[in-house]
Amino acid sequence: MQANELTHANVAALLEDGRAAIGAGDLAIDLAAVRQVDSSAVALLLAWQRDAAARGGCIALSNVPPALTSLITLYGVDRLLGCAPAPSA
Repeated sequence: MQANELTHANVAALLEDGRAAIGAGDLAIDLAAVRQVDSSAVALLLAWQRDAAARGGCIALSNVPPALTSLITLYGVDRLLGCAPAPSA
């Protein structure tokens, strides 16, 4: 991913770009260039994850910036985005 921010200002365009990539089978998302995030970034990643899951896949995040990791953890969706198995009941 080439975007340096994942915020409400650009997530609509990024959503479509990511959906196209996922549709083409590219599930790897490198966030190394990302410097600024807001809660829209979490929603974006969840949307991409849903799209990947609908195709039987799972997105693979790399180089997640600390601010985004904090938001993902705060919202309790780290397992959803990491594709970790849910704990046994």
